[in-house]
This record gives sequence, C-alpha cells and structure tokens, in this order.
Amino acid sequence: MKLLAVDDARARMLAEISALAAEAAAIQSSIGRVLAEDVTAVRDQPPFAASAMDGWAVRSSDTPGTLRIVGESAAGHGYVGAVRPGEAVRIFTGAAVPAGCDAIVIQEDAAREGEAVVVPETRSGNHLRPAGGDFMAGATLLTRGTRIDPWRLSLAAAAGRAELSVARRPRVALFSTGEEIVEAPATPGPFQIYDSGSRALEALITGWGAEAHRARPVRDSLEATIEALRGAEADLVVTVGGASVGDHDLVRAAAEALGLQMKVASVAVRPGKPTFFGVLGDGRRLLGLPGNPASALVCAELFLRPILNAYQGATPGPELRTAKAAQPLPANGPREHWMRAQLGYEDGVVVARPYRDQDSSLVSVFAASDALLRRAPNAPAVAEGDVVDVLPLARASSARSTLE
Repeated sequence: MKLLAVDDARARMLAEISALAAEAAAIQSSIGRVLAEDVTAVRDQPPFAASAMDGWAVRSSDTPGTLRIVGESAAGHGYVGAVRPGEAVRIFTGAAVPAGCDAIVIQEDAAREGEAVVVPETRSGNHLRPAGGDFMAGATLLTRGTRIDPWRLSLAAAAGRAELSVARRPRVALFSTGEEIVEAPATPGPFQIYDSGSRALEALITGWGAEAHRARPVRDSLEATIEALRGAEADLVVTVGGASVGDHDLVRAAAEALGLQMKVASVAVRPGKPTFFGVLGDGRRLLGLPGNPASALVCAELFLRPILNAYQGATPGPELRTAKAAQPLPANGPREHWMRAQLGYEDGVVVARPYRDQDSSLVSVFAASDALLRRAPNAPAVAEGDVVDVLPLARASSARSTLE
C-alpha cells in the first residue's frame, strides 16, 4: 500500500466508491449535477417545418412569378389551411411553413405589389428548417452519467423536461490541521500562515457537484483530531495536512483510533507523496491530502475529483490531452511528476510551458497555471517540441504572469 503508482492508487480508491442514489431536481437546479437517467425526446424538434428567415412561403413550382397573398404565418400563430397553386403566405422566422409550401423566398428578394408578391425562381427546401431537423421523437438526447451544464440544460428543456433525475450530491467534510494555520480575518502569529488550501478545495468540491462542509482548522492534538473525524457527517472526509509521519502529523493515528482500514498508504507522486486513503470503522471514506497547497490541489485533481465523479455515476477521469513541450525538460525521477504549467498556442499548435519553480508551497504558481504536465516515472529527457501529456485545469480565463 506504500508508494503506489498513481493509477494503481486511484483504482484502489475507486474500488471503495459506489454511486449514490438518484433524486429528482428541478431543471434549473440541475446545473453541475450528474444525470441518473437518459433524457429522451418525446416529439420532433421542431415539430413542424419552420422558416429560417422572414419572407414568403411559396410552392417552388410556382416560381418565378406573381403570387396572390392569402395570409400570414408567425411564430406561435401558423397559417391554417393549405396553400394552392399561385398563392403565397407572408412568413416570419421560426413560424410553421403552411401545408403545400416547400420553400421560403426571403423578403429582400421579393417585391410586394398590393395583394400580390413578385418572387424569383426558388428551389425546393430553400431557407426551410425541416420537422425534426434538431432531433426526432425517441432520440436519446442525454445519457446517464452526463454532467448538466447550461447547454445540456437547454437541450433537456427543449425536450420538455421540467425536472431531471440526478445523483445525490456527495457530502464532503473538509478540514485542515496544524497549529501554523489561521483563518482570515484573524491576525496570524509570527509563525503562522493563512489557510489557503482548504478554501480552494471547498470551491473545487462544490464545482465538482458535491456538498462541501468546511470546518475550522484543527489544532495539533490527537484528541482534537479524533473528535473532528468522529463528528464529521459525510460520505467522504477530506483532511488537509497531518498526512505524513512526523511528530505533529496526527491524522493517520486519529483515523486508526476510529477503525481505519488503510487502502492506500502513500503514492509515488510529486507533489503529494503522503496522500492516503481508507475506510473508517463506520464506513465513511477518508482521503488524507498533504498540507502544502500545491500538493493538496494536485492530488485533488488526481484523486478527489475522480472519487466525487464516481459517487455521482460520472466517468471518473482524469482525462488527459496532449501538447508539445515549449522547452526542454530533464529526465524524471522515480515518482510520477505533475508540473504546474501554462498552455498556449504557437503556429496553431497547443504548447505547454511548465514553470521553473515547482515547489509545493507556492500558491502563486498554481494561480497562474492552467494545466498540469505529466512526467511518467523515470521518463527520459524531453526535447522542445516533443509531445507531452497534460491535464487542463478549469479556469475562468487563462492568466499569464511574470512567473514564467
């Protein structure tokens, strides 16, 4: 269980995770949730042939010519009846095409003359959206395990859904440990630092579809750590700090006092070697992350996010992409290395440029990064332009900085 390969460690963790039960959610409340059902179309969309432009609905066989205007078709108010030879109907974008018509003449190409309209030659199907052009009745629009975003919500709404069956949000209890940690706005002592890691993790957990319950930092006391673990009501307990084996690293000992069955004792990864995972005596899962912010956030991407995805029935991931190295990289050591990096484009190709300083305590480097670059254990040196694996980070925007 010690110094497991990253993939092996993640597999052992995921083996202990089962998808949570489904629940109904109003469609507008489903953003970020994972579908527990397929969404199927109950009718064609659009349910009728519709005009793609403002103009005139005509029979293409009547064009070119002068046609008698017999009515109007607007969105939500279609023309009732069939159009006969020599007739045309005024039509607007999105309106149903009247029976008998097979083309639209846009208004710029036509000339109205009283109760008639002069139209040019027009081909069948011109500026016409066919019934079912977006999707057909019975089509599977979204599949179980899909995470809802605004675009998928739009598709579900187009299918007439007011609510969706989604996986219950995993409940995550999150707390950091250490006498050196203090929360703003408190004033830190001369040997203390502000808690940044757990605040970032709380935001990540929420963004990944779970409920985060962040507790105040726990002092370096075995009894206090045991009580914090015992009182955490959650599917998954996540600790930040105290995961190593030093005199002040008490999380493992506290977990063992609560019946911990260790599944992963450490991981051959840089940063994040002390990461561990197990099952407490009452069945709650426990993920212990290192205290250094970069280590905690890297391992959150590698392990915490897949765990939360698995709880929700989504593909665990992570999903890697490829890029070209923007600079030479030396041969890697025995631990898999995930380097904070900046993505960019050069000559139309995605390139990855890792930052020079990869110290696991540097929050500023992570804040400027938009990807993690993977170096396999004992990987040979990389030349500029060689293909490398990257894990893009979800960023609101790509921020460059002087840290390059």
